[in-house]
Amino acid sequence: MDIAQLQAYGYFTLITILVIGLYSYIYHLYTKKKDADGVDYESYSNMALKDDIDDTPVAPISEDEVPVEGVKRNRRDI
Repeated sequence: MDIAQLQAYGYFTLITILVIGLYSYIYHLYTKKKDADGVDYESYSNMALKDDIDDTPVAPISEDEVPVEGVKRNRRDI
C-alpha cells in the first residue's frame, strides 16, 4: 500500500465523518426547535444582515425582563 492509497482512504474517512457531523448538527437544531423550551435558531439567521439601528430586534426584551440597576437577578427569575 503506497502513500497515495492511504491518502485516499484518509480523505474518504474524513469526508464521511464531516458529513455525519453536519447532518447530526442539523438534526440537533431542528429537534431543539420543536421543543417547548428550545431556541428558534432560524430567527437569528438574518441578524448579521439586519443590524441597522432602525431594524427591529431579533428577540425583543420586555420591560419586566430588564433588571433594575444595582439589583442582581437569578437566571430562573427571568
